[in-house]
Formats: sequence, C-alpha cells, structure tokens
Amino acid sequence: MRILHTNDDGISAIGIASLHEATASLGEQLVVAPASGRSAESHGITFHRPLMVHRARLDFGGEGMAVEGTPADCVKLALRALWLERHGAGTRPDLVISGMNHGANVGINVIYSGTVAAAVEAAFLGVPAIAVSLMLGDKSRIEWRRAAWIARQAIDRVLAAKLLDAHRVININVPCTERPDAPMPEICVVPMNTAAGVDGYERRTAPDGRTYYWPAGNGMEFVHTAEGSDVERLYGGAVTITPLFYDLSDRTLLERMRRALA
Repeated sequence: MRILHTNDDGISAIGIASLHEATASLGEQLVVAPASGRSAESHGITFHRPLMVHRARLDFGGEGMAVEGTPADCVKLALRALWLERHGAGTRPDLVISGMNHGANVGINVIYSGTVAAAVEAAFLGVPAIAVSLMLGDKSRIEWRRAAWIARQAIDRVLAAKLLDAHRVININVPCTERPDAPMPEICVVPMNTAAGVDGYERRTAPDGRTYYWPAGNGMEFVHTAEGSDVERLYGGAVTITPLFYDLSDRTLLERMRRALA
C-alpha cells in the first residue's frame, strides 16, 4: 500500500510523527504537510502566491516535504505534482491519512478542521482518506505513541471492512490517552453531532483605546449533545468512527423545492 500522509498542525508536530511511526508497516508513505501549524483553516487553498516546498525531518524518524500552505493545499499539490514527480505520471496513493491532530475533531468542528479538510480534498480528487484526531487533556501527560497505536487499531478495522471507496472520508477520534499502558477503548461507528458550539468572545480594549474581541471557550462545548453522537461517545471514552461525504446538497428538500419552483 502507498500512503500520502498529511496534517494541519505542521510537519514538526508530534502528532504526525507518532501516527507516521504507528502506520509505517502499512506501506510506503510520502509525508506532505504544512510547514507550520494551520489549525482551523478549514478548506482554504492558496491562489495568489507560490507554494514554497522544502524537505523536513520528522520527530520519530523519516523525512517529509513541508509546504508553505494550508492542509488542503498540501493534498492538492501532492496529488497533482509531488506524488507524480516521485512515482510517475498517472500514479496516485492508495490512501491518504491526515493527522494525528492535536485535539478532537467531532461534531460541527469537522467543518472548521484543517485535518478533516485535507482528507476531504483527497476524496474530491478520488483517493480514499482517513482523518485522525486525539482528544487532549493535560498536554504534558499525553502518551502520543500509545494514542497512535490505538488509532492504528481503528485504521486497521476500517481498512479490513473494505468499505472505504475512492470518494469517501472516515473521521476517527481517539479519546484522551495519558497512560503508556492505556487499554484499547471500545470502537464505535457514530454520526456527527450537529449542534452549534457555545464558544463566545471576550470584549477587550487595546492600549490605544481600540476595541477588540478575543475568542473564548475550549471548542468542545456544544448547545446540545445528541445521544449516540461522536461527541457523546468520545467524551465517554470510546474511539469514534464517522463516515463523511463532501456533497452538501440537502436531499431531503431537493425534490420538494423542485416541485415548488417548477
């Protein structure tokens, strides 16, 4: 298996290094990731400046290509140029892995996530993709290698099911892992929670008298948490697996609207 590996925390992040190490036995990997952290940039891409690329070392060994761009840029550039330069015209990876992200991407946060956007970009272009994120607690206590091992078990389950076709995305979230001997959690397949977040903004005054607003909240509090959703199950300590698709058409309204507007 040939894999393209990316993330949104930047190529020097421990999350991508740990997951790269944990998935090394799946096959040959090309790492193409942002040169610096580009979290919460959703599906932004670069049009008006060049995408500079340089080689970079990963924390746990191996080398990748750092791109001065967004996560979606990385995947688009890799699939349309960098991968072809390495493997030849007409080739593409068998799988794209995005992550492991520093923080969960569940509920409506998948819309904002650069990690998920990178996986969705792969699906746009016809390569199956898996996004992986880790719920954080005390960052100083996170056992990244153990969390990556847990993520690998979930990835293996997804691949073994043979349900991941060329235009699909699987979103995996791993619960907070703070012990090197943490047991393997339950793996559950769940829908995303669709309630809005409750984050707000603090009104502040700059030294020069201007008013500004500072984002407040932890990004993981929601107006409502649906029973059996990714948010509920992740908070309950389970690994969550959610299939995603980029078609945003509201098909429940489509036919009614056609008839109403005919």
